[in-house]
Amino acid sequence: MRRLFRTLTSARLRAQIVKELLSILRDPRSRLVVFAPPLMQLLIFTFAATLEVRNAEIAVYDRDAGRWSHEVVARIGAADFVKRLHTAHSPDELRRLIDERQVIAAIDFAPDFSRAIAAGEPATAQVIVDGRRSNAGQITVGYLNTIVAEVGATARPDLQIASPVSIRHWFNPNLTYRWFVVPALSGILMFFSALMITSLSIARERELGTFDQLLVSPTTTLEIIVAKAVPALAIGAALGLMMISAAAFIFRVPFTGSFVMLLPSLLLFILSVVGIGLMISSISATQQQAILGSFAIGVPAVLMSGFATPVENMPTVLQWLAEAIPLKHFLIIVVGTFLKAMPPADIIANTWPLGIIALVSLTMASWFVRGRLQ
Repeated sequence: MRRLFRTLTSARLRAQIVKELLSILRDPRSRLVVFAPPLMQLLIFTFAATLEVRNAEIAVYDRDAGRWSHEVVARIGAADFVKRLHTAHSPDELRRLIDERQVIAAIDFAPDFSRAIAAGEPATAQVIVDGRRSNAGQITVGYLNTIVAEVGATARPDLQIASPVSIRHWFNPNLTYRWFVVPALSGILMFFSALMITSLSIARERELGTFDQLLVSPTTTLEIIVAKAVPALAIGAALGLMMISAAAFIFRVPFTGSFVMLLPSLLLFILSVVGIGLMISSISATQQQAILGSFAIGVPAVLMSGFATPVENMPTVLQWLAEAIPLKHFLIIVVGTFLKAMPPADIIANTWPLGIIALVSLTMASWFVRGRLQ
């Protein structure tokens, strides 16, 4: 412990940290690459990674031509999510519209649709969905089912029975997708930014030849790791705070938790990613290899983090592997802190794995660097 304290307070280490910061920030192009892309990606991906269905095109094959089928068609055409209605006059035309991806769904009214509704009997309207867009198609089916149910309630109010289920969405009452997407995107972009900065650090010096100078210098392995980690930690934390501020003040995502609890989790998350990046950098001979290694680690990490699909739905082996991914734990913390004022106990339960990941990854990076120096 005393040795670590002496190392962290030595003038030699401070000089190396300053050198690392200057190598990243003194070049205007480097500053632009470090800070501009993550913020631009946050703005772009927030609107691109939407979970809503908008501007949908729907086909209608009305074999009934009665009052209530016209009512359903009129309400579908007036719905906010519908951009255009296509009228089909035959089953072949309906099939062609779906085959050519002109519509995401089609509704086929049976010939006795209106008569069945008027008589209080079950009415049939088939919805055909483009399975190539399964997620958006299922959302569209939900919208269409709601419209048909409303028409049925209007046609025969005497047959409507009050639903025994009352739905209430906690933490996101209006199901606003940005409330979930923006905090999660902040964590993902922080992850890639810190990973790229650190994965290029040692590889860049090895490619430029300056890493060989470390072989004849009195620099220790611990000093090299700390000198590489501190600037990346500072820059990653600054980017993280900027993205969290953008989520709260630009995108108006409600921040209901404790910033005091979020900040240590953010620093531990960045530190764990820095350790992974240094591991990649220490075994990479060139910057190109470091970039490829970052994507080889980063893309699976995002897919298994729970951002797109719940970790609980994955096979057991992948669930165990996801526990070693720092992004998985930080997404729980940042989304929970924004939306549901996550209690300190729950935050700590997801913070201590970040500390373990950081300790293991930094230790492995030190071991790899020591092997290179020898």
